[in-house]
Amino acid sequence: MLGVDSVTWTVRQNYFGYPADRVIVNIGDSFLTSQFKKLLALRYVFGPYDIIHFNFGSSLFGSHINYRPNWPFWKTAARVIFNSYQDIMQILELKILHWRGVPCFVHYQGDDARQGDYCLKNFPICIASQVDKQYYNPDSDRYKARKIRRFYKYCSKTYALNPDLLHVLPDGTEFLPYSHISIDDWKPFFTQHESRPLRIGHAPSHRGVKGTDYLLRALDRLKADGYHFELALVENLSNIEARRCYETIDVLVDQLFAGWYGGVAVEAMALGKPVLVYIRQGDLRFIPEAMRAELPFIQVTPSTIEAGLRAVLDMSRQELLALAKKSRAYVEKWHDPLAIAQRVKQDYELALRKAGRL
Repeated sequence: MLGVDSVTWTVRQNYFGYPADRVIVNIGDSFLTSQFKKLLALRYVFGPYDIIHFNFGSSLFGSHINYRPNWPFWKTAARVIFNSYQDIMQILELKILHWRGVPCFVHYQGDDARQGDYCLKNFPICIASQVDKQYYNPDSDRYKARKIRRFYKYCSKTYALNPDLLHVLPDGTEFLPYSHISIDDWKPFFTQHESRPLRIGHAPSHRGVKGTDYLLRALDRLKADGYHFELALVENLSNIEARRCYETIDVLVDQLFAGWYGGVAVEAMALGKPVLVYIRQGDLRFIPEAMRAELPFIQVTPSTIEAGLRAVLDMSRQELLALAKKSRAYVEKWHDPLAIAQRVKQDYELALRKAGRL
């Protein structure tokens, strides 16, 4: 449609089941088989591609095993060898593309760049305060920082889906909204007018990260106060199965610690569902001013989630429906994949011109 022919590769498929043109490593492959398949796939660096766009701050190589202080010497040594091999292979991968003059781009999603030490020092409310010490640790923080510098050296442009990441990404990094769904394929289901208890949705990929326990305690207190509602807890489902659940809910409670909304919130809003989420005000300087002015969310924190839910439950169905329609309109304007792809295409063309390939 935009005159760009793209091919999507993924090293492994996850339980969400997002489609890809090629999955390199299959479920059940042994460690050695997985590494051999990746070596064979490295031939792509000599392939007929004009642009390479890396996702999740990673490439074919670059897997990293975190240090564990209780490991025996042999296991620690094996970890060091494997991580060094991955680093060498990733540098080789990027150097060959650079030598061939193929412009590269890199996209960061969240924990591929987010560093626990920075978050704890700078954000009173953050994911790092809710997870165990191995989720973010000095070893993984150093590795992320090193890999960010590496990609910056070889890539024409860096993008981030979450504004908090721009605190630790290089100058010139651009915030790009989520663009993973087709607006035309995700038609709204405005259910807020139905005569029944309000149906509240929540989809925790990690309960600590999403603040699920805070939500459940708030709902228990509201139930004790006499409020009637239903809870749809969406966990461990494929994207197709999860979508069927989202279509039936009236509102979604998204993440309470990240400081921004996730891809699930975009899907819910596209379906016409208002979203309660924590938005970190200090990160808003990284997003367009017009987008900032139109945020349609019911903004809550871990300490105000009960009050936010109470306000939703006390809303008239007409008010809730109006917010649902506002949420859908927001997605149509700011998360249109064609508009975002057109924006990225301009960067591709600029990089190709600079490389003398256009």
